[in-house]
Amino acid sequence: MSYRRLIVNLDAVAYLRQARGRGEPDPVTAAAIARLAGSDGVNLQLRGDRRHTQDRDVRLMRQTVERGLSINIEPIPDLLKVVLEVRPDSVVMAPEAPLDVAQHGGLDVAAQLPALAEIVRSLRDSKISCSFLLAADLEQVKAAHRVGAESVRIQTGRFAEDGPDRKSEFERISDAARLAVKLGMQVSVGGGLGLSDVRALCEIAAIQEFVVGSSLTARAVMLGFERAVGEYREILR
Repeated sequence: MSYRRLIVNLDAVAYLRQARGRGEPDPVTAAAIARLAGSDGVNLQLRGDRRHTQDRDVRLMRQTVERGLSINIEPIPDLLKVVLEVRPDSVVMAPEAPLDVAQHGGLDVAAQLPALAEIVRSLRDSKISCSFLLAADLEQVKAAHRVGAESVRIQTGRFAEDGPDRKSEFERISDAARLAVKLGMQVSVGGGLGLSDVRALCEIAAIQEFVVGSSLTARAVMLGFERAVGEYREILR
């Protein structure tokens, strides 16, 4: 099996910090541990209401994470301004769920082609890679390619639920990933992934990167953050 990149999503760490109303656990510290433990990068979602990740988090992380920093944002001016100032390695355009619930879908790129193409150009001018969080939908993959995205992140929340549609969702993810690679884009997957989900999706050769967050953080509560990262890293070697 070829090497697959592991990206640790730290939203759950930021959620715990905000729930406590104090400074711990600090996602900036978690990012440093994740990188030392073998992750290829870290990811955060900066929301419009800042209810989890704060501007302070992404600014400090840019100073401490030398490479592999990605930030998810809804494509709105306030958030675009922050990422253009912080200059992460990549930005993932994603819809923002109104509540803290698992997302199953992705951004509707096809419905806003001109606006998103302009955003992609502005990010590229700032040497920031742009990706889109998409449902496993071929038309959305084609739309992402049309606006100039360098990569796509396929939403895996429905697959990770392990319901009756798991097999058909696996096929949809596989088809979307293969099309994206054919169009010259990189492919990552993320959304609710646990250890068994990552093992299963490793069968899809077109997937080059796995983004894991809540499940890893939950295991870290019992095992420690470094060991939890190591478990996922071992699968993806």
